[in-house]
Amino acid sequence: MKKRGGSFAAFLNITLTVFILSIPSVPYGAGWRAASPGETLKETVKEDNPAPIYYVKAEGVVNPVMSEYIIKNIERAGDEGAGAVVIELDTPGGLDLSMRDIVKKMLSSEVPVVVYVAPAGARAASAGVFITYASSVAAMAPGTNIGSAHPVSMGREKTDEVMMKKVENDAVAYIKGIAKKRNRNADWAEKAVRDSVNITAEEALKLGVVDILAQTRGELIAKLDARLAWTASGEVPIRTKDSAIEEIEMDLRFRVLNAISNPNVAYILMMLGLVGIYFELSNPGAVLPGVVGAICLVLSFYAFQTLSVNYAGLILIGLALIFFILEIKVTSFGLLTLAGVASLLLGSLMLFSSPLPFMRVSLWVVLPAVIVVTLFSLGTMYYAVRIHRRRPVSGVEGLTGGEGVAVDEIGPIGPCGKVFVKGEYWEAESAEPIERGARVRVVRINGMRLEVVKV
Repeated sequence: MKKRGGSFAAFLNITLTVFILSIPSVPYGAGWRAASPGETLKETVKEDNPAPIYYVKAEGVVNPVMSEYIIKNIERAGDEGAGAVVIELDTPGGLDLSMRDIVKKMLSSEVPVVVYVAPAGARAASAGVFITYASSVAAMAPGTNIGSAHPVSMGREKTDEVMMKKVENDAVAYIKGIAKKRNRNADWAEKAVRDSVNITAEEALKLGVVDILAQTRGELIAKLDARLAWTASGEVPIRTKDSAIEEIEMDLRFRVLNAISNPNVAYILMMLGLVGIYFELSNPGAVLPGVVGAICLVLSFYAFQTLSVNYAGLILIGLALIFFILEIKVTSFGLLTLAGVASLLLGSLMLFSSPLPFMRVSLWVVLPAVIVVTLFSLGTMYYAVRIHRRRPVSGVEGLTGGEGVAVDEIGPIGPCGKVFVKGEYWEAESAEPIERGARVRVVRINGMRLEVVKV
């Protein structure tokens, strides 16, 4: 019995030893994965050679300029091996196509893209909701808000109800797909699109809309350290400790293009262009007004591609320019000027059609512009008429009525004397005697001889 017991113990010991040796060795933490972008994986973060963090500020309307700016910086981060791209976002919304371009680049980026709605008072509205949802890590500062993503028609005229329903359903499906990919609250995203709901930063964190609540940029960078982020190549940890923060600002080209994309600036550029063209056509050969006007018109047309332009308004403004030019050529007793002013005012009010206030030109920009352009055209017309009615001041016609001095004695009998009129010596005759040195006035021109009278 003892022998049997000893054999069994030996057999059990050998079996356990073989089983333990057959288990593969697993480093600590190597198999731990996060269930959502908010969890950390500090064990996998390397401590050497931290990659820089790119910090990009995106403020204003989502338009082709902002789209190009963000996309180029994400591409640059991938090419230069950056650790992450942080986009500080503050937008009231913007164009659907520009927003989708940004979202596609963010979802296909192999570098973590962090969207930080900041500073306090900022918002991520409309298109900003989609951009925030598409980020690898979403953060907000206290005092900010997010929501109101219901799609709207760019025209003021009522859009077909069925078409608007299609647009709404498309936007809902789009943002729910993004939410599922980024593991965010899809139900709230649908409400933001269908019902235009809006929430604060604290509510967004509680509802799982964003991942981080950070008061300052420094606090955000600290909270990003060792956090898992979703990218096109899978989950990767972000390392911000000891990483250089490289702040990237818009260069001059982007700042200029972004400024002229403002509807008020675009409208003013168009007015300057029309005034320059008007001055060039009414005064051929001036050159400078025509060149400046052409440049301003080209810049305004670039801005029009980012705005909802009503072509009826554009045609009315063009008609106003034609009416102002015709007023100089045709005697209409001011009727063409009145027609031009009416066309200019109505066209300016109709030019940009959008229910969104930031996509329309301000009335306080339209009225001064119309008044200034009208006064300019009236002033030009006044001086043109005045010049047209002025009697000739040069040539033979300009001598009539001119005054001079008698160089010789002039009388009705005898040879003609000479007079000095407007810098020239002329032979003159008179029906009355005029002594030498007397002041004379030209009353008629007979061939190359002047008929004068004593002043």
